[in-house]
Amino acid sequence: MSEFYSEKDVQREVTELQGKSATAARLFDIRRIIGGLFVVYGVIVTIAGFTASDADIEKAEGVNINLWTGLGMLALGVFFLVWLKLRPVAPPPDVVPGDEPAE
Repeated sequence: MSEFYSEKDVQREVTELQGKSATAARLFDIRRIIGGLFVVYGVIVTIAGFTASDADIEKAEGVNINLWTGLGMLALGVFFLVWLKLRPVAPPPDVVPGDEPAE
């Protein structure tokens, strides 16, 4: 037994799918992934820099390399997350069935 869908039902389904697609695009935006990873690793490396021994610092020619690298990673991660906040992914244009241009 075949079912027929009204124009209104089809439009509602299309709208729901577009909403889910836009949500997935925002969720898996590469800036969110890169920014989050850099922030997490930056915190870990910065903590390692704060707990570095004198021997570790001496190995790096007197520079606390973990501290500086961690702070740099934190800055880069925050940059990506701020960029994501200021310039979010644009939603796809609404396409209504039947409104496609004629060829």
